Amino acid sequence: MEELNEIPSRSKAGVPWLVADVVMVLTAIVVFIVGVAAAPILVLPAILLAIAAFIVSVSFYMVQPNQAAVLTFFGDYRGTDTIPGLRIANPLYTSRKISLRVRNFTTMTSKVNDARGNPIEIAAVVVWRVVDTARAVFGVDNFTSYVETQSESAVRQLARSYPYDAFEEDDATTLIGDTSEVNANLLVELQERADDAGVEILEARITDLAYAPEIAEAMLRRQQAAAIVAARTKIVEGAVLMVREAVRGLEEGEDGTDSIPLDADRKATFASNLMTVIASDSPTNPVVNVGTLNR
Repeated sequence: MEELNEIPSRSKAGVPWLVADVVMVLTAIVVFIVGVAAAPILVLPAILLAIAAFIVSVSFYMVQPNQAAVLTFFGDYRGTDTIPGLRIANPLYTSRKISLRVRNFTTMTSKVNDARGNPIEIAAVVVWRVVDTARAVFGVDNFTSYVETQSESAVRQLARSYPYDAFEEDDATTLIGDTSEVNANLLVELQERADDAGVEILEARITDLAYAPEIAEAMLRRQQAAAIVAARTKIVEGAVLMVREAVRGLEEGEDGTDSIPLDADRKATFASNLMTVIASDSPTNPVVNVGTLNR
């Protein structure tokens, strides 16, 4: 199938022709009146002049700013007129107006399984405009419906390509954590689909993303558990470093003269007590030993 691309039309500015049309109408009226009253031979030229004025008048069409007129001649594409204002072309041309303004819509919230099989709900907003009127009119049946349908399909395909969340996998691309990359890939996918309709996708981004209701509570508990484990890991790592520094400080002292040497048992007891104080979830109650270290 031959692919049509937009070409400029051979239309003309309509204002000069409008002035000429008015003059022809007035002239035809005057000549007709004179012909009826005094010279019947002038009636025929008056009628011909009126017919010419009528043909000119039906050749006008209006183009609004950010609008295009697709001109066809008995089904044959003859060009696109994008110059705003009053225009004139072959009276046998048929014009179809296409808006070139920026449009946007939000896809329906769809339930689909992500890359790991978890059901999620996802929706996106798409901003687009027509850049090739020939393909928009002749390439697809209805370019508006085409863009909306392809957008729904692209969003579903995107959801199947990435997991919602990676949890332990820090280097995995996820829908919730890498929105810029995901939106960029959605834009590329949509543009490939929209080329057949002569449409440029200006922006595509996810606006609604959540686990499906049937697993939302379970996944929330999993996220909370993962967050608690990560936080406790950081606390323990910090506590270990603090204990090591404390033991080293006691054994070395400030200037080497006030050091407190500790054997292995005392180090273990000191480390255990200090770890309990630092890593405990609740305030600890110290027990004061008034005897020796061995009692």
